[in-house]
Amino acid sequence: MDNSNTLPLGSAAVAAQPRTTASRIKSIFSGSVGNMVEWYDWYVYAAFSLYFAKTFFPKGDTTAQLLNTAAIFAVGFLMRPIGGWLMGLYADRAGRKRALMASVYLMCFGSLLIALSPGYETIGIGAPILLVFARLLQGLSVGGEYGTSATYLSEMATKERRGFFSSFQYVTLISGQLIALGVLIVLQNFLTTEQLYAWGWRIPFAIGALCAVVALYLRRGMEETESFTKKDKAKESAMRTLLRHPKELLTVVGLTMGGTLAFYTYTTYMQKYLVNTVGMSISDSTTISAATLFLFMCLQPVIGGLSDKIGRRPILIAFGVLGTIFTVPILMTLHTIQTWWGAFFLIMAALIIVSGYTSINAVVKAELFPTEIRALGVGLPYALTVSIFGGTAEYVALWFKSIGMETGYYWYVTACIAVSLLVYITMKDTRKHSRIVTD
Repeated sequence: MDNSNTLPLGSAAVAAQPRTTASRIKSIFSGSVGNMVEWYDWYVYAAFSLYFAKTFFPKGDTTAQLLNTAAIFAVGFLMRPIGGWLMGLYADRAGRKRALMASVYLMCFGSLLIALSPGYETIGIGAPILLVFARLLQGLSVGGEYGTSATYLSEMATKERRGFFSSFQYVTLISGQLIALGVLIVLQNFLTTEQLYAWGWRIPFAIGALCAVVALYLRRGMEETESFTKKDKAKESAMRTLLRHPKELLTVVGLTMGGTLAFYTYTTYMQKYLVNTVGMSISDSTTISAATLFLFMCLQPVIGGLSDKIGRRPILIAFGVLGTIFTVPILMTLHTIQTWWGAFFLIMAALIIVSGYTSINAVVKAELFPTEIRALGVGLPYALTVSIFGGTAEYVALWFKSIGMETGYYWYVTACIAVSLLVYITMKDTRKHSRIVTD
């Protein structure tokens, strides 16, 4: 007997009562905190890779070691489509809440494994193998987290403020990255460089595993969304239903391509770019990244709220146009900048442009699909696109640098944003044509 639509004890009573603003905010907060912990664990890898690269790989030049860690960063992205698929199916069948809790378990185990893994000098090739396995687990977790979290926040919000509330997915995503950088700054001030290289880099991964326990506790108190509890029993398999929406699937791929590449370029890769290309110190690159990320985080609900007033499409088009025009000039100028403030203002300008994508991309994708396949429809094509373009951003950038053609990467980013712009111009405004509204 198929019990996929059977509600947990007491949920029917909850669904039957009007949901108050306070209960919505509480559930959104609980979901968002878990999202923050997951992304902290994910980004700690990028923030501390400058220190642990020498632990997991044989001795060599810095660029070669960074290429190895970037390659494993990309490998983690290979699991994200699988996570988007499995967790999307689970979220659409068993509930958004259960899927969000499962993703935290996976992330916790991956972080703990990295924190405890021996180095290359101790177990040889086993060290990078353990690192790869841990990143695969984390990739599975994050792949499932995005689609389910985007679906949950969009469904939990009211129609009039859906853009505002769903923007908190990137607020928590960025705050997770910001906390990872904050931990790095603290450790840089309390530990010597030698200590950070030797064992200090393990601390943030242990912190992430412990924080996952708090996230699990909070997510236990989340309410399930009304869209899920009231949905009809599925008449066919989720994948077959999903394939009946090819236009929506391609829209998710197209609108994600340029945005995710730009996002990873100006966040995770930028810290290494400032050190490896511009020639700044690790501490300066870290503080610049932290400062720009904080302001970037604050922009998300502002622009998300604006989309509730003027629509999603104008904001996406603004990102596409500005990103296509200014990516090469910003990166070319940044290449020659030598001052802290000069680098700060250039990166901040780029992130303001990228906010046109990050602040509303979650709600746009959720508004494209019906309830019964929403988590899967958002998560799977998004994860595939991020794996191809976002996950390889660092590796592609470092590859261009290794062959002496670093500016080729600037044009690559520009071309991807231009392709996304074509999608923004031709798509409907999901604020006016939302599938959530018609559920």
